[in-house]
Amino acid sequence: MPAKPARDVEKVYSVHQFAAKLRRFADALEAGKPFRIQVAGKRLHVPAGAEISVEHERSDGVEELEFQIRWEY
Repeated sequence: MPAKPARDVEKVYSVHQFAAKLRRFADALEAGKPFRIQVAGKRLHVPAGAEISVEHERSDGVEELEFQIRWEY
């Protein structure tokens, strides 16, 4: 299988859109099912066994909270 090209994008969503995506993801997690999402025009398939973490960063007067989902392809 050919290597996938590197990609690093960030997409800003409205509160309503973000809540809907989180709700769908939480439902898939609880059901032990894979999750599909589209980010900046690219469809992603997140497997049920993906690693989930929460990251908190603070620097220069800015705080950041990231919900991270990782898996190998």
